Amino acid sequence: MEVTGNEQPQNQYPADSASSGGVTPKAATPCKVCGDKASGYHYGVTSCEGCKGFFRRSIQKQIEYRCLRDGKCLVIRLNRNRCQFCRFKKCIAVGMSRDSVRYGRVPKRPRESVAAESLPDLNRPLNAAAAAPGVDVMDEDLLRHDVGKELVKLVTAAHHCNNSYTDELKRTLHHHTIMLKDEESDNEVSGGEEAASSTTDRTTDIRSVLWYNMALRMTPAVSQVVEFAKRLPGFHALPQDDQLILIKLGFFEIWLTRITRLSTPECIVFDDGTAFTHNQLTILYDAQFATAVMKYIWTIMKLQLSEEEMALFTGTLLLSPQRASLSDRERISGLYHAMNEALQNVVLVNSSNGEGVAAASARYDAFVIARNEVRALGTRHNVLLGWCREHWPRLLLPALFSEIFDIPKVDEEDGISEADRAAAGPSHSYG
Repeated sequence: MEVTGNEQPQNQYPADSASSGGVTPKAATPCKVCGDKASGYHYGVTSCEGCKGFFRRSIQKQIEYRCLRDGKCLVIRLNRNRCQFCRFKKCIAVGMSRDSVRYGRVPKRPRESVAAESLPDLNRPLNAAAAAPGVDVMDEDLLRHDVGKELVKLVTAAHHCNNSYTDELKRTLHHHTIMLKDEESDNEVSGGEEAASSTTDRTTDIRSVLWYNMALRMTPAVSQVVEFAKRLPGFHALPQDDQLILIKLGFFEIWLTRITRLSTPECIVFDDGTAFTHNQLTILYDAQFATAVMKYIWTIMKLQLSEEEMALFTGTLLLSPQRASLSDRERISGLYHAMNEALQNVVLVNSSNGEGVAAASARYDAFVIARNEVRALGTRHNVLLGWCREHWPRLLLPALFSEIFDIPKVDEEDGISEADRAAAGPSHSYG
């Protein structure tokens, strides 16, 4: 499948022009441990300076590492410093020699042998790359395939363990709607300004009750999305402020995508069976937004996402490098492209039903459209929350809900509004 935009396949680096001799540049050799650009042949393996130094220090200082994840961490360029145990284990697995560190340098292999480890040009047809001398296409394809499979496995596991909106629940869930008093209550009030004021207060009361019920049921999903994010490869390596930005701005988009598992074209449904109708969403937000939400839900329902696709798609929503105020945008972009490439590969595998690449391309295009659609909804949702930020003293909202959406709240200890503490910075971290 073609890679759209400026996205490049992982582990492919342009060769230095000086070494190309005026011919078409080839992809540079990757580090066998982490996939970064290799600097040479170190301790028996083509590797980068970082893995070379890490392996040398580990042997010379006889360091014993421990893994908190059963020794199954994915080691790639973006997260190679996260688990030293698994990084060292991979150094040994790919052939780094302890004796080479203890007893000095190992002579370099012939240049032809080193050149044989260069990555093929992945933009060429597979058969053309296979015909090129000195390129082991099978090894490199397997390497990329194994890394991609491991990423899919990790992200899917993170999603499965931290998501309550499942197909299994849908089969046993009973829907019920929030029952509100008729807007035209028995307490009729006559008179111009007094009637208008009463109507306004009654509408605000109805809206406040709806917001209470919405927030109460949405809040558990905040913790689920936070835990999902913490288990994504490379996320913990990001600056804490960037983690907070990604979680806060990505939460609504992830939540809205997840609830499509339980929802219908007529209403959104929470994991306790509570349903909010189009009319109730209109009261909470506005008619245009309510219609757009239901349209997005229908879009995702028609795609019939597999668990892997749901996990990777929501992963790309979280790791959006376009969010405002990010400090390490380059690293986040790398994580996003790795996640998106994994999504493309899963879509290709899931579409292998006779139509092949054409069907996969059309399906992936649908994911791109849906991603743009839900991002626009997330932006609009943040604007519409202005009503909650304005009327927060009249709302009864869970603290975590207020925090994720930056809605002022009263501190229970001293009764001071969080709005008055704004200069003091964030009150919590999600780590």
